[in-house]
Amino acid sequence: MMGRRSSHTPDQLRELIITAASELVIDHGLVGLSAREIARKVGYSPGTIYNVFRDLDDLIFTIETRMLDRLAAQIAALPPNPDPAKRIAALAHLYLQFSLEKPRIWNLLMEHVPASRVDLPQDFKGRIDAVINAVESVVAPLVDFDKIRTRRITAVLWAGLHGISTLATAQKLSHVTSEEAAALVDDFVAMYTAGIHFETPFKPRVAAVKPKKRVPAK
Repeated sequence: MMGRRSSHTPDQLRELIITAASELVIDHGLVGLSAREIARKVGYSPGTIYNVFRDLDDLIFTIETRMLDRLAAQIAALPPNPDPAKRIAALAHLYLQFSLEKPRIWNLLMEHVPASRVDLPQDFKGRIDAVINAVESVVAPLVDFDKIRTRRITAVLWAGLHGISTLATAQKLSHVTSEEAAALVDDFVAMYTAGIHFETPFKPRVAAVKPKKRVPAK
């Protein structure tokens, strides 16, 4: 990956930096990522990194954005299935498998807390929406085209799958259960699809208060 400092175009240099940063995260996690280490891998000075990216947060968001692009594309490419419940199960296992392929890259979504800005970049927010929209397209056939309800139960599915995947990739699922991640996904999908037709959340019944007997005045 080393090269002469004048041998790359700006686009090539950008790709070299993204690749080097991704490799550092894969090998060492977010704690192993620094401008100095990236520069060492690409054969440029640390200052060059900041000529291409505003800061490390900008670079990390770029890595996350590309990852989310790949995930949304894979969800969109799920083969059609006349049984929506089976398609949701296929989506769930795709989601889990995707997260396990490069767990430390995946965990950037939870571990990366940007220090240089308050608001998330629009590109990054757009990619999150693209993933949720892809999940929603799988859920929609089960909800009779009720857009508001579809959006809500899509959020439930996405949050549940993301929670299981994040615990699994962080190797902390054993803190919660002895089950394997794939088995937990199966159970979650079964309960999710079984309960998807309930119109409102369960509300505990409140015992009726018996009226007091009126005592006639003497």
